[in-house]
Amino acid sequence: MNGLHLIADLYRCQCSSELLTDRAVLETLCVEGCREAGLTPLGAYFYQFLHDDGQHAGVTGTVVLAESHLAIHTWPESGDVTLDVYVCNFSRDNSDRAREVFEHVIRTLKPSDSVCHEVVRGKISPEEHV
Repeated sequence: MNGLHLIADLYRCQCSSELLTDRAVLETLCVEGCREAGLTPLGAYFYQFLHDDGQHAGVTGTVVLAESHLAIHTWPESGDVTLDVYVCNFSRDNSDRAREVFEHVIRTLKPSDSVCHEVVRGKISPEEHV
């Protein structure tokens, strides 16, 4: 279960408002970004939130990958986004592919500020093994 989990909190994104409020636009960015990075999308589910007056609000979505997943959530009111990309490295090392799609989405969203983390998953250090 060795893998890499990339996590980002993106603040005050300066991208077009459609990327934060239009389900189809955000889904295309994420699915095509995964494909272009060499990952294998198996399916995607993106949900469009609406304001009480019917106007587009935020979007939440997941791309299920043969290698694992990408998840994204937008708050257009503040321009904030959370992004997770997790890949399994069981049959091949997908770390560079994960980093490529992660960085592509972040570059496209153009955050004014961000906090990013890389978590290596599935490795137990000798002192943790019981």
